[in-house]
Amino acid sequence: MPRSDRLRNWWRGRRWHDDRGDASIQMAIVYPFILLATIAVIQASMWYYARSIALTAAREGLTAARAYEASPADGTAKAQEVLGRAAGDSLLGYTVSTAGSTAQRVRIEVSGTAQSMIPGIAGLQVKQAASGTVERWTVPGQ
Repeated sequence: MPRSDRLRNWWRGRRWHDDRGDASIQMAIVYPFILLATIAVIQASMWYYARSIALTAAREGLTAARAYEASPADGTAKAQEVLGRAAGDSLLGYTVSTAGSTAQRVRIEVSGTAQSMIPGIAGLQVKQAASGTVERWTVPGQ
């Protein structure tokens, strides 16, 4: 057997022998990053879902507050009702505010905290608002 073939066979055999356990080491290095990325995706999804709940409550409150002869308090009550049904554990410590409302325009703001994936760490803050004009009778030309 020529010398080059012997060297090639020696190197090939040695490489296979020395690579044992490499997959375990690679997984030990890569796995924490995969786990962290998975938790981040789930946490972002939970935050997005909490935002959706808050926005839905703000829109429903706005619809109730904009109705003819309704008040911002009616909108707050409706938003609280929607949050009571939909928030569950997804939106924690929520509050409803009508700050910024005027006689012509009503604004409903819902804020709270999205649930956290990691116990002991506070979730992300959520704040959604909806505003619109109040329905009222007007006389044409005035």
